[in-house]
Amino acid sequence: MKMIMYLALMIMIINMILIILVNLISKKSFMDREKSSPFECGFDPKNPARLPFSLQFFLIAVIFLIFDVEITLLFPLILTLKISNILNYSMILTFFLLILILGLFHEWNQGALNWAY
Repeated sequence: MKMIMYLALMIMIINMILIILVNLISKKSFMDREKSSPFECGFDPKNPARLPFSLQFFLIAVIFLIFDVEITLLFPLILTLKISNILNYSMILTFFLLILILGLFHEWNQGALNWAY
């Protein structure tokens, strides 16, 4: 029992020493505002966060997420091709792709895909 406690204590001491060493070695020599700021999707990180942003970026992102989720729903259809009835499989796949294409045409007609108004 004592041996296990000594071993656990030694492991904790070695871990603490390694954590302190990593923190000392990895410190940057200077703090640069440009390098420490994140760069995300066209926003200027130095401007206030409450400035209005382009609604077009938001619409394109939502459309991308919708169609990305739909594509992930198609992957199980590929895996079940061998074990399913080909008539039912083709009807389901055709119906699913028809819904996707109709959704794309609807977005196109609504003008959500036009970049400049």
